[in-house]
Amino acid sequence: MWRRLIKTGTESSKQKDRKLSVAVRTITGLSPGNLELYRLATLHSSKGTEVNGFRQNNERLEYLGDAILGAAVADFLFKKFPFRDEGFLTEIRSRIVNRESLNQIAFKIGLDVIVDCDTRNGSLQRVILGNALEALVGAVYLDKGYLVTRKFVIDKLIQPYLNLETVVQAESNFKSKLIEWGQKEGRGIRFEVLDVRQGRNKREFNCQVFVGEEAQGTGFGLSKKKAEQDAAQKTCLALGIL
Repeated sequence: MWRRLIKTGTESSKQKDRKLSVAVRTITGLSPGNLELYRLATLHSSKGTEVNGFRQNNERLEYLGDAILGAAVADFLFKKFPFRDEGFLTEIRSRIVNRESLNQIAFKIGLDVIVDCDTRNGSLQRVILGNALEALVGAVYLDKGYLVTRKFVIDKLIQPYLNLETVVQAESNFKSKLIEWGQKEGRGIRFEVLDVRQGRNKREFNCQVFVGEEAQGTGFGLSKKKAEQDAAQKTCLALGIL
């Protein structure tokens, strides 16, 4: 198995390049054109180095990959469910690309083996895998273009590792999870409607969560309930509750 190729110890730069190239081909099914992109995609900020006043790490690629991944999943769902409304598509996309889901996929494809991070923190590597996966998507996009990246996302990440029917049927009540957490921690949770925008055929709600008096996540939805769920999900992710 390709994981066995990656070993600790002193290696030449050519050996490291060869192993990274093998890992990228195995994970993506693509031969890397610009290996430096993939090296950067797997470089966590805890091991980043400063070059010309700029600290090199995978955060910029993560930003780009987040957008490309969201677009690829949105494209896939739009064609997969031609008769479902915007709210459904948005909800399913958020379940697919949430941090927990991406962490699990990244671990399953073996990204943990090639992520370069501070190994003194044993839990760090698993936590940052989802970010590295987004950075990898960004690297593939810059190296191969959008159409190839979309195929990689769907064929190599989504379909092999996510049961779409299970994702659709799952009921994630983030509001209840947040309130339950607040009760355990002795912290008050409240939701406040910040704005309601009236469109020609619909209204969009904007809600915010407050933990005690501290403002947390804001959410949007075509109903107050959906906006609260969106805000609660973002707050759960920010507080590490999920």
